[in-house]
Order: sequence, then structure tokens, then C-alpha cells
Amino acid sequence: MSKEKFERTKPHVNIGTVGHVDHGKTTLTAAI
Repeated sequence: MSKEKFERTKPHVNIGTVGHVDHGKTTLTAAI
């Protein structure tokens, strides 16, 4: 059950991280 939960949430975490990094780069570029 733990493994299934991890595999299920992993993509969600990756998408959230990528979106956060992308948003940060956009904000940083706009600030410059």
C-alpha cells in the first residue's frame, strides 16, 4: 500500500515542483 501511494503521488509532486520552478524563473526574468 505504501509503494502504491508513493507511485501515485510522485507524478503530482514532480508536476508541482516543475510548475513552481517555472513560475520562479518567470518571476525572476520579469524582475530583471
